[in-house]
Amino acid sequence: MAETAVGVVANPASGRDIRRLVAGASVFDNAEKGNMVFRLMVGLGAAGVGRVLMMPAASGLYDALERNLRSHGRGAGLPELELLEMPLRHDARDTVEAVERMCGRGVAAIVVLGGDGTSRLVARHCGDIPLCPLSTGTNNAFPEMREATVAGIATGLVATGRLRTLRREKVLRVRVNGEDGRGDCALVDVAASGERFVGARALWRPESVHEIVVASASPDAVGLSAVAGLLDPLPREAPYGLHLRLAPPEKARRVLSVPIAPGLVVPVGIAGARRVPLGEEVELEPRAGVVALDGEREIERGPEDRVSVVPDGGGPLVVDVAAAMRQAARKGLLEGG
Repeated sequence: MAETAVGVVANPASGRDIRRLVAGASVFDNAEKGNMVFRLMVGLGAAGVGRVLMMPAASGLYDALERNLRSHGRGAGLPELELLEMPLRHDARDTVEAVERMCGRGVAAIVVLGGDGTSRLVARHCGDIPLCPLSTGTNNAFPEMREATVAGIATGLVATGRLRTLRREKVLRVRVNGEDGRGDCALVDVAASGERFVGARALWRPESVHEIVVASASPDAVGLSAVAGLLDPLPREAPYGLHLRLAPPEKARRVLSVPIAPGLVVPVGIAGARRVPLGEEVELEPRAGVVALDGEREIERGPEDRVSVVPDGGGPLVVDVAAAMRQAARKGLLEGG
């Protein structure tokens, strides 16, 4: 029987955007990401995964991983680590190519170390290969803050076929100028801003945002989705999205104090809100500016460009770590050492 392989995408740039300068967000350095990958491998090995295919990493990340491998030995049940042989451009194209190569090699799951943007990029290109998104970004409404060892065990049990603890996430389908225009998607939120250029990708000034469509929203989140979470909490499993129209606080019907970034709480005015059933198209107000996907400016548009958003229940499959560990305990899958 062929050995089970799991892909690992560790984004060296996550946790380093402009919100470190304008707010109190912490820096998640590459050395700690390397430590996380090692702990992840320990968990994957304990669950029977034989090989890890990893996107080539920045030196600081791989140095930390290599130190752990040397100190603790490459044996002791650890999966074999293989760095993908691929050219590096040091931008989003690296993630896309790595995921495509992992899919071509038949990985049974992909673990993502990054923020909302990295998870979105992987989800766009992985098909129905299960994801385990681990938070190393800034706002992180989609990936979870989990101990990598436990996440590795849960992902390994799913990858080896002993568990099927997966949930289907929602996704926001974005269309520009209809079916023939350029399209994209978001996992958490789509925001329309009056800012004219992509520039620094992170969108952190709510006064420039006039509309938000969200797939899920928690009141304890940080970022643009927190606006919706404080107004009308939206569970991941709910069969609808939420469309918000914003206004300057002095002109708004309702004003919320929102943690828009770590260490940054600002007033946000609400002009209106409605629930949007899955499959229903929301056409954004036509105006020049940018459209941000999961907090990052991605699409520049002119006043004539038509942009619409459709909440869809057919998003990526995600490993439910908590459910996996509960089932592992009930079934005794980790007994015997």
